Amino acid sequence: MVRVSGPAAGAALAALAGELPPPRRAVLRSLRDPATTALLDRALVLWLPGPGSATGEDMAELHLHGGRAVVAAVLAALGQIDGLRAAAPGEFTRRALDHGRIDLAEAEGLADLLAAETECQRRQAIHAASGYVSAQVAEWQAQLLALSAQVEAALDFADEGDVAAEEAALARIARATAELHSELSRWLARPAAERIRDGLAVVIAGPPNAGKSTLINAISQREAAIVSPQAGTTRDIVEVPLALDGIAMRFADTAGLRDVTEDSVEAIGIDRAAAAMAAADILLWLGAAQDCPDHPHAIKLSPQCDRRPVDPAADLAISAQSGAGMAELHGAIVAVARGLIPVEGEAALHTRQRAALGEAAGWLDLRRDSPEARDALLLGERLRLARTALDRITGAAGVEDMLDALFGRFCIGK
Repeated sequence: MVRVSGPAAGAALAALAGELPPPRRAVLRSLRDPATTALLDRALVLWLPGPGSATGEDMAELHLHGGRAVVAAVLAALGQIDGLRAAAPGEFTRRALDHGRIDLAEAEGLADLLAAETECQRRQAIHAASGYVSAQVAEWQAQLLALSAQVEAALDFADEGDVAAEEAALARIARATAELHSELSRWLARPAAERIRDGLAVVIAGPPNAGKSTLINAISQREAAIVSPQAGTTRDIVEVPLALDGIAMRFADTAGLRDVTEDSVEAIGIDRAAAAMAAADILLWLGAAQDCPDHPHAIKLSPQCDRRPVDPAADLAISAQSGAGMAELHGAIVAVARGLIPVEGEAALHTRQRAALGEAAGWLDLRRDSPEARDALLLGERLRLARTALDRITGAAGVEDMLDALFGRFCIGK
C-alpha cells in the first residue's frame, strides 16, 4: 500500500487514477504514468480528505499488487509530480500528532506496537496506542481543573472577609489533593513499561562448572554458549532473548564466580557477572544455596541433580541434560516474571511518562496542616504546576526535544 498525505495528495491521486473517487470509498481504478499514460497497475484507491483522515491532512491510499516492480513504478510516477517527496520514518504519525489526531502517549504506544514481538508486548502496546493512558491523564486534568476552580472560589471568600468559609474550602481542597496524590502514587508503583518492551533480565550465575552454560543452552534449545569441563570457559556475558509464556526475557550466561583467578580476562568476566547480577530482574543461582547473593527475586537451583547430591536448601533441583525439573523451572521463572510486569488490562508508563507523573505527584504532596495547604495562592500554584507536568505525558507541553528520537523508531509509511 502506498500512502500520500498533504495538500498535493488529491492532485497526485487524480494524476494517476484519472479523477478523485468518492471520499472514503474503495474504488478499483487503472493507475497510469502521468508522463507517458502507460498502465502501471489496477488497484483499489481511497480518497480521504482532511481533517478526518489519519494524519489530519488530505490523504490518498493506493492498494497495489505487491510486486516490487509495480511498487517501484508507482513510486517513480509519484516522484515526478511537483510537491511530492518521500516520507521520512514516522512522518505520517508525526503529522497525526501535529494535527491533533493522536497525542504523544498514543504515538509512543504505536511505536511499541510496531516493535512488539510477544503477546505481552502486544497487549501492553495496544492499551497505550488506543488512548488508555491519555484518557486517564485527561481525567486527572479534569480533577485538577475542578480543584483550581475551588481555589478561585476560596480566594473570593478571602476578598469578602469570610475566614471560616475560606478555611473550610481550603480544607476540602487539601483532602481532595491528597486523594489525587495517592492515586498518582499507585500508578507510579506499577512496573515500568520498559520491562515489557525490552524484556526482563534473567541472569544465570554461580561458581565455575556449575552448569550455567548447559542451562542456557537447554532453555534456549540451541548452542548459545560453549560448554566445557574446563573452569573459566565463559569469560564474557552471553545474552539470549527469549519469550516464556508470551513474556519477553533476556537470559544471560555469566562467568563462573570465584574469589581468586590468575587470568586477567577471566577476572574482567567475573566483574561483569557481578554487575549483571546486581542489575538482574530475576537471578537463577546455580551454586550452594547458602552462598546465593541477596537478591529479591532469586531462584536457588540445585543443578545436575541426576549426578550430584541435591541441596536441600535449594528451591528446585534440575538437570539441564536429562530435563529433570526443567518444566518446574519454566513455571517458577514465569511466576516470578508475572509479578514484575503489569497485570493484564493494567497500563504501564514509560520512563519519560513516569518522570512527568512523578513531578505532578510531587506538586500534590503536601500535608494538610502545612502552611501551603492553608494558603490559596500557593495551593493554586501547586495545582497549576501539576497540570503542566501532566501535559508533558500527552505532549501538550515541553516535549520537542524527544520527538525526533521517537519517530525515528517508526518505519517509512507510518
